[in-house]
Amino acid sequence: MSAAPAYSEDKAGSAGPGEPEYGHDPASGGIFSSDYKRHDDLKEMLDTNKDSLKLEAMKRIVAMIARGKNASDLFPAVVKNVACKNIEVKKLVYVYLVRYAEEQQDLALLSISTFQRGLKDPNQLIRASALRVLSSIRVPIIVPIMMLAIKEAASDMSPYVRKTAAHAIPKLYSLDSDQKDQLIEVIEKLLADKTTLVAGSVVMAFEEVCPERIDLIHKNYRKLCNLLIDVEEWGQVVIISMLTRYARTQFLSPTQNESLLEESPEKAFYGSEEDEAKGPGSGEAATAALPARKPYVMDPDHRLLLRNTKPLLQSRSAAVVMAVAQLYFHLAPKAEVGVIAKALVRLLRSHSEVQYVVLQNVATMSIKRRGMFEPYLKSFYIRSTDPTQIKILKLEVLTNLANETNIPTVLREFQTYIRSMDKDFVAATIQAIGRCATNIGRVRDTCLSGLVQLLSNRDELVVAESVVVIKKLLQMQPAQHEEIIKHLAKLTDNIQVPMARASILWLIGEYCEHVPKIAPDVLRKMAKSFTAEEDIVKLQVINLAAKLYLTNSKQTKLLTQYVLSLAKYDQNYDIRDRARFTRQLIVPSEQGGAFSRHAKRLFLAPKPAPVLESSFKDRDHFQLGSLSHLLNAKATGYQELPDWPEEAPDPSVRNVEVPEWTKCSSRERRKEKEKPFYSDSEGESGPTESADSEPESESESDSESGSGASSSESDNEDQDEDEDKGRGSASESEGEGEKKMKKRKKGSEGAGEGSSSDDDSDSSSDSSESEETSETEEEQAEATAWRRKTPPSSKSTPAAKEISLLDLEDFTPPSVQPVSPATVVSASLVADLEGLTLTDSSLVPSLLSPVSSAGRQELLHRVAGEGLAVDYAFSRQPFSGDPHMVSVHIYFSNSSETPIRGLRVGTPKLPAGISIQEFPEIESLAPGESTTAVLGINFCDSTQAANFQLCTQTRQFYVCIQPPVGELMAPVFMSENEFKKEQGKLMGMNEITEKLLLPDCCRSDHAVVQRVTATAHLGRVPCGTSEEYRFAGRTLSSGSLVLLTLDARPAGAAQLTVNSEKMVIGTMLVKDVIQALTQ
Repeated sequence: MSAAPAYSEDKAGSAGPGEPEYGHDPASGGIFSSDYKRHDDLKEMLDTNKDSLKLEAMKRIVAMIARGKNASDLFPAVVKNVACKNIEVKKLVYVYLVRYAEEQQDLALLSISTFQRGLKDPNQLIRASALRVLSSIRVPIIVPIMMLAIKEAASDMSPYVRKTAAHAIPKLYSLDSDQKDQLIEVIEKLLADKTTLVAGSVVMAFEEVCPERIDLIHKNYRKLCNLLIDVEEWGQVVIISMLTRYARTQFLSPTQNESLLEESPEKAFYGSEEDEAKGPGSGEAATAALPARKPYVMDPDHRLLLRNTKPLLQSRSAAVVMAVAQLYFHLAPKAEVGVIAKALVRLLRSHSEVQYVVLQNVATMSIKRRGMFEPYLKSFYIRSTDPTQIKILKLEVLTNLANETNIPTVLREFQTYIRSMDKDFVAATIQAIGRCATNIGRVRDTCLSGLVQLLSNRDELVVAESVVVIKKLLQMQPAQHEEIIKHLAKLTDNIQVPMARASILWLIGEYCEHVPKIAPDVLRKMAKSFTAEEDIVKLQVINLAAKLYLTNSKQTKLLTQYVLSLAKYDQNYDIRDRARFTRQLIVPSEQGGAFSRHAKRLFLAPKPAPVLESSFKDRDHFQLGSLSHLLNAKATGYQELPDWPEEAPDPSVRNVEVPEWTKCSSRERRKEKEKPFYSDSEGESGPTESADSEPESESESDSESGSGASSSESDNEDQDEDEDKGRGSASESEGEGEKKMKKRKKGSEGAGEGSSSDDDSDSSSDSSESEETSETEEEQAEATAWRRKTPPSSKSTPAAKEISLLDLEDFTPPSVQPVSPATVVSASLVADLEGLTLTDSSLVPSLLSPVSSAGRQELLHRVAGEGLAVDYAFSRQPFSGDPHMVSVHIYFSNSSETPIRGLRVGTPKLPAGISIQEFPEIESLAPGESTTAVLGINFCDSTQAANFQLCTQTRQFYVCIQPPVGELMAPVFMSENEFKKEQGKLMGMNEITEKLLLPDCCRSDHAVVQRVTATAHLGRVPCGTSEEYRFAGRTLSSGSLVLLTLDARPAGAAQLTVNSEKMVIGTMLVKDVIQALTQ
């Protein structure tokens, strides 16, 4: 016999005496023959000393396993090679042992020592395979060995081995649940891992072993959010599912307190149209209760989760897209859920199995969020090639999306579907028509006439289903459809489907007064065929007989007695019981039963029309995308979606401190770089994040250094990263101001030494901050106040620009409208006046208002923007195009390698009242280049987000800008008497008062004025007493006055009062100012 080609070099052309014979070419299929001796050649090959033969044998064995063949009888021959020195052979042996170790436990136990040696192997694949095999041996006696191996692997240098350790944890837990405490320690250690390879696996182990230990996630929450984009797809699904449940326990519901939601505070405050329809009483009660509620402000960590999962809607994996969709549905504000619709519709082009799961979830979503899918109505049209289950689900979605606008289109589609050859689909279409008729009153008659036409259809199933639906529709307006009831009565001779016959009989009995001549004849015909009818029909015949006996006993008395006599001896006990019960109820007996006197009221009572509802109506209490939701029943292992908490838990549990050595080393690195040109990049080298999220640190630091953030903010990135969507704290801006003041002083002493930009000097000055000698407190406070009033300079400003007192170009001519304080004194003048001592420092705040405390905030991350990074800041300058608009500076930066062309604002879809003044199109932005544009937004005196698109020639990016309430106003300068006079007009419901305890650091005039004006764009009003502070402003859109008074008593609680016609703005302003003053 000739040798196989794969090992012809090792064996002679023919087998010699005493040598084993080997099989032919494996590709011939001989290795999968039914001959029981087919494994002998493999055993011989495994027993040889030649690694090439062993490798060939193992390849063939693994191929057998892949084909589903049983190779368990080769276990003794394979397990002997577990100590083979050839890496390739050893890897295949481990693959085989993972498959059969559980079945051949005794033989596998003999090789435990080899597996333990494998755990120390230099090759990471061997170490991981050894641990995988060890954890596959389901014998309780080796639990301590497995535990030791898992602990060692959890500290392994290789992330692949640590990932395998995470996979082994659930196996050990299922074998011995008493090891839970030790396994939790390992899980806690692995959760702190910085690698994306480990993240998904350890979260899976966490879900299996200790899903209730939510405290393990706190410190790792932000890291998991930041790593999510780089984790493998199945890990993303597990992490998103876990974070969904975590968010439901740690954050407040974004839909709570809808009356004060930032999305639409004005409209919600005064009640919706439905509330107005209920009457004035309910509206007054609601209005009285509203001021007591706290306005909803989204937690920055909540926003971080939504922001970092959004790009995954473009994932190639349907499971990841579905996971993000369910997260947004369960966690996002109503205004933001719509982004998932397009991604889900994209999945409908996938395989039918994926379509089935997606459509199940879309059907549930479309009940509560119909408007989300209405633009994609045509995507749910049914194709002839769709399987029946897909057709029925699409039909469900189309019915949910039907409204008065699109119902003509939907009904035309349904009319086509009725001609289908798929009878189950036709029946579902007829039910869908009935639901449309129920939900949309104006098409009810059209639907009813169409269903009546179907009664002449040749197909009995179509006719039967039509009858059932017509019966339900007729219950809504029976008096108007007497002819239809007569038409149905004539069909009793032809229709044989039991449900349809029962429906016709019920209709005739219920509305027998409308057809007094036909009803007795129908009963006569049914009495003749009573014994041959189905049980459901017999019960309706008894009901018909009873109702006719009560309304027309002269004609039907004998027929009724005949029917009841037949039913008395029926084989079905339900029918026998119904007959006896009915006879006693309707036929008066000698004892004079009490019920017989009320028989008419019992049988002929008006019955409410049935409500045709979707079968998916109550499925949303299961987590979308789960098996339980798919089955509409709780599956084994399903974890309930927690309810939102009433009060938000402490957010500080998610803060992670940066180790001290990290801070020191970063500052030393900065000192080494002398040229300010490199200071921008130093932000990247410094730690912008806690040590548990390395991969995101570069991107986060890029965005922060690009927006002028100092390194002190970078050190606290865990807290600051997400506050770019909210309001910046006053304490941070104060610290920032001091550093900038020191930088300016040092710069003036250096005899004209300049820096390339404010950002450069900010970052370079941090390194020397700790070494500078602090000056007196008065000088520091004075200089800080002046520095904070300087508007942020543009990056394009030359470093060595000379500043002169005569440079007064920034002065604006006086006008009737209140002028923004930032324009009263120019930036250049302020810079030169820094070194001078003013006579009265308390006058400074009345001249200048500091730049918004929010600073630059991220609008589009460079990863999501494919190289385009966009920040924005509220400049507090009057917008030139419209004084009612908020001026927003947009900062564009191109970090890609190709130029970005045609930057502009797309057609925005804005809520009522909000408008945007677009900036001129930016023709081209070269790689590495940055530019600035000014956007005007009229927020209509609300903190509702302005959603719009940033467009390039090739892409569109959906972004939103949400203003802090303090940026919606401009300062007004008035005398003390004018202030008191206006305040007297805004009393009662227009006045909001809160008490607060001022910290010691906030007792000075400068500190109070600084923090209030940083939070809200208000002007200082002179006051006769030193313990009282007054500020005034007007809302930009409507010009409504906003008056703020702070009574800072030396002892006891201070009192903050805001007077404004805009009660919602007043409530939110009080909250923000208190937060700024008490920090």
